[in-house]
Amino acid sequence: MFKDLFSLKGRVALVTGGSRGIGKMIAAGFLAQGAARVYITARKAGPCEATAQELSAAYDGECIALPIDISTVEGCDRLAAEFIKLEPKLDILVNNAGAAWGAEFDEFPENGWDKVMDLNVKSVFFLTKALAKPLRAAASRERPAKVINIASIDGIFVNPGETYSYGASKAAVIHLTRRMATKLIKDNINVTAIAPGAFASDMNRAARDQSDELAKRIPSQRIGTDEDMAGIAIYLASRAGDYVVGNTIAVDGGVVYANAGLEISG
Repeated sequence: MFKDLFSLKGRVALVTGGSRGIGKMIAAGFLAQGAARVYITARKAGPCEATAQELSAAYDGECIALPIDISTVEGCDRLAAEFIKLEPKLDILVNNAGAAWGAEFDEFPENGWDKVMDLNVKSVFFLTKALAKPLRAAASRERPAKVINIASIDGIFVNPGETYSYGASKAAVIHLTRRMATKLIKDNINVTAIAPGAFASDMNRAARDQSDELAKRIPSQRIGTDEDMAGIAIYLASRAGDYVVGNTIAVDGGVVYANAGLEISG
């Protein structure tokens, strides 16, 4: 009954923003669990192709680079078209590509708002829409296809940093996940989300460069590892997560739900 509960043997996945950071962790995890092919995207061709070669050499499955900028609807459509040329079915889509912007409230620029919203929210919706056909082709009641959106704990609680568009975008991803799940579950496509906390990446430089100091403020007393991120993605992508629909899971060492926070006395 429980054999291969977390196996991804033979499955095809696409991970956006897969050349580094959280996307690379997830792509590697999928290959480690037997995925046949994992496609990764990134804006820059060089790093995308280098990561694909690295992961293909490390695992039995194949990692394939599709370096395309998906910050526009045209880019989303182009990526979908390139993927469909290669594969008739898509078992797992991970919408991970994202951007952040920090600036003081009185100085926050419009382009810092639009860049983040376009990539973090708009592309999640329009890429999933563009890939609906191969997702539906892979999906069945016995083995649903999966869409996993990468949100953030900043969409659940208020980060003290002045990252207005980022926090708003990730809250939007969490709600969009629920709304898309309501629609796509009818086609046997499960939509869920992961809300990471502190994981070392170019976007989260504090976790990358000041991990010891940051760890002191996390209930688990450490930042997230590759295994932590790969593990939750494998769970949601595999048979183990087939009955999870519309949910967002925080993977943050307890920051959101196990932090005592500030004591307020009257």
